[in-house]
Amino acid sequence: FMLPGQEHAHAQAVSEAMEQARESVAGMVGCDPFEIVFTSGGTEANNIAIRGQLLGPNRTGRQDAVKTNGGHVLVSSLEHDSVIAAAQSLQSIGFEIEFIPCDPDGTISPDRVESMLRKETRMVCLQLANSVLGTIQDVREVADICHNRGVSVHCDAIQAFGKLPVDVSQLRADTVSISGHKFYGPKGSGAIYVRRGLHLSPIWFGEPREMGLRPGAENVPACIGLGAAASLASRCESEVNDNYHELRERFLKGLRDAVNVELNVWCESTSSIGNTIAIEMPHDVRRIQKLARQLVFATAQSAQPPDEMTRSLLAIGCSESQVARTLRISMGWTTSRDQVDRATEMIAEASDLCGT
Repeated sequence: FMLPGQEHAHAQAVSEAMEQARESVAGMVGCDPFEIVFTSGGTEANNIAIRGQLLGPNRTGRQDAVKTNGGHVLVSSLEHDSVIAAAQSLQSIGFEIEFIPCDPDGTISPDRVESMLRKETRMVCLQLANSVLGTIQDVREVADICHNRGVSVHCDAIQAFGKLPVDVSQLRADTVSISGHKFYGPKGSGAIYVRRGLHLSPIWFGEPREMGLRPGAENVPACIGLGAAASLASRCESEVNDNYHELRERFLKGLRDAVNVELNVWCESTSSIGNTIAIEMPHDVRRIQKLARQLVFATAQSAQPPDEMTRSLLAIGCSESQVARTLRISMGWTTSRDQVDRATEMIAEASDLCGT
């Protein structure tokens, strides 16, 4: 219950635990501890990265957002709602937001990004891994292109941590978002990597904490829990990645053997995180979902505005009927071969019933 900034022994112990957690997160992402800022999750990290850069001082430290009448921001068509909404919130003060089209294989072409850059482009937002398709983007190549033109890069890497090793020094992005619950940390915990030398402005105000970017008392349990999860993830990410790909192949083979029609796995040939699979089934997947009630998987929401799953599928060229026939299934660290086999049986049985 102590605040880490207070001047007594108990508070100092809390402060030491917080810094150990910061070191653990830095070890997982491959940076120095002072480049890690704790947040309440990935959504806040994305907002600080985008609004903190575009509304704050530029690389030279000058406050110039108003003087330049905003600027141009490129956002990939596969981004999370928190990235898109944070960018679009700046339109009212003169920023122009333009979306980068996605190729049918679920990737954003670095050449396309380069062709869309302008003299007034301030930032490019490009996620590392998509939560629906699982596809992995070439953030490093895009970052090199952008930096050669003086453009900053924000990378939402939330879906990648805990599933494959990620080194921010190799990504070369200026800011990188992290969410604790994606690798079994506490919900409501997260962090943002801020490249050394980059100046961000806070997006709300009060007592300056977390390098002046977050006001208010630190959420000590969430930060320490995030550090513990990061420590575990950094030790087993390579093993987890290999296991995910083994389970993925087992699942797809089992399902294709059990279902009597050809199944379309979206972006199957593209490099992806192993635990995330989007499959087009022969029937509306909401009917399959009702029949396979014990199995938890995601389907696109038909209500407006379109959810992330709908947007991602439309971005690769899916029709509305294909979106309605697509389910997304994901696996976790504790998913077993028996569970994978049972899942294929449930989906196959439900699909057969839909066809009768």
